Amino acid sequence: MSNTSIRTRQPSVRRIPLAAPLRLARPSDMWFKPATSVVVATAIPNLVLYSLDRLDLVMYTMAGSLCALYGHNLPYARRARTVAGVVLGMLVGLAVSLVTASLSGSTAVLIAVGALLAAGQKLLCDATRIGPPGPVIFTFVSSAALFTPQETGQVPGHLALTLGAGAVSWLVTLAPALVRREGPERRATARALNAAAAHVAEPGDRTRRAAVAAVHAAWQTLLAAGRPTPVRGALERLVVHAETALSTRARDTAEDADRLREWARRTRSRGPVPTPAPAPGTAAELFGVDAERAARGAALRTLLHRLAPGSPLLPVAARTLIGCALAGYICSAVGVGRPYWAIVTAASLYQANVTLSWNRTLQRTLGNLLGVLVFAAVLPAARMDPLALIGFCLFFGFAAEALITRNYWLGSVAVTPMALLVLEYAGSHPAGELIGDRVLDTVIGAAVGFLATVLVTNRRAAGRVEQALAAAEQARAHAVQTLAAPAPTPAALDAARRRLTGSLVELREADDAAAGEWWQRALPQEAVLAAEQAAHRTLAATATRQGTIVPAQENGVV
Repeated sequence: MSNTSIRTRQPSVRRIPLAAPLRLARPSDMWFKPATSVVVATAIPNLVLYSLDRLDLVMYTMAGSLCALYGHNLPYARRARTVAGVVLGMLVGLAVSLVTASLSGSTAVLIAVGALLAAGQKLLCDATRIGPPGPVIFTFVSSAALFTPQETGQVPGHLALTLGAGAVSWLVTLAPALVRREGPERRATARALNAAAAHVAEPGDRTRRAAVAAVHAAWQTLLAAGRPTPVRGALERLVVHAETALSTRARDTAEDADRLREWARRTRSRGPVPTPAPAPGTAAELFGVDAERAARGAALRTLLHRLAPGSPLLPVAARTLIGCALAGYICSAVGVGRPYWAIVTAASLYQANVTLSWNRTLQRTLGNLLGVLVFAAVLPAARMDPLALIGFCLFFGFAAEALITRNYWLGSVAVTPMALLVLEYAGSHPAGELIGDRVLDTVIGAAVGFLATVLVTNRRAAGRVEQALAAAEQARAHAVQTLAAPAPTPAALDAARRRLTGSLVELREADDAAAGEWWQRALPQEAVLAAEQAAHRTLAATATRQGTIVPAQENGVV
């Protein structure tokens, strides 16, 4: 057991980076899935409304269409439930906003409700880990609806439009299952194989942590996939190989890395899944209903724990509430008639810690200001014809998803003109007023939002590290006890290894989040490092007990 009382000195305030948050990264390997989904889910209701000459109702269908952005990293069984929950959550937030707008014309009341909704949406999305894109889509829709003139009798019809568009989004996100029902599982397995190959080729803490996270994500995906199939069984065998390659130090060769990469390439492709010889000592049948039920039960307990008093998510929700409210009130005080964009800007900043929130502040501000210039350039063409307006909105929706995985600021360059063009469906507004309000909202929302991040402390982040450290030590102790048994079953070794892997991922996530937080006590960084090293030694011992992987014997395909 490591000593969690060991502390390291660290400054209360750290340097905030300027250039690093703006650097471009490689695009996501699946950016085109949410991009094409949201285009299809938006185009269908928009064209229907165009044919009915009711484009003024696009805001309500857009709320449902944006649900198509969620769930693309999930297997289809889990995706069906998740996207349905997203649609329901969108309906609830929109209903609260529309009813409030119909009952009150007070800007102060509307801002207060918008801030409360933003904080609640942030808390629930963080607790359930819905995303990307997370809570900002919900906040954008509910905040905009608060400042849309509304009659109480119109609310049911408008919600029906959202529900109809949400149903289209649900169908669009699940449609690929008709062609390749194990696609998400194959991608998750390929990522685990590639990450394991990177660690084998270049051993080190960075590559090991990335590989552990990728393997854990692959197991979570497979357990959430639904009933067992031959393909899923083959994928589980590949994940075991990735896990064993990560844990075994005796055979770290270039040949091993190349073999793992080749399996990853074939797994990701549309061809059959490779079926190498099983790792000796592993369970013959890895997939099981009991494991899936256990994972669901653990997920529910984890959700309740994240929402319980003392959760480190609560200070982040408090930041959201205070920052959004202040941003809205200040914008209103300086003369912005509908300050919802300031609320959305502030809400989009709040990440796991102060440092990440600063990064998002810089990215959001730059992206929004550049996006306003893009809007000013395309507005004359968009106003020429309703179909041109629809086309521009679809283009920017696709571009946002194509660019946002490179960097958030780059995606914001496309999101901003799309959000402004949506207002054009209800009628033209003076271009100068739109641009001026948006710039003012962005600057005030970003400045006030980040100020709230700094002032509202999150001392619970260190407590989360200590809890994750204790859980990792318990998982390691359980694995050691399983190893010490006279004849542990393969299933028991598998379960112990997966539990330990999951606890390592949680520990690393908690430590990374706390490392970027200000105004807190020092973190037990030596204890965290010692726990990680000991856990990896135990994982290696588990792999050794189960046996080493036989050299590549690809005796068939699935």
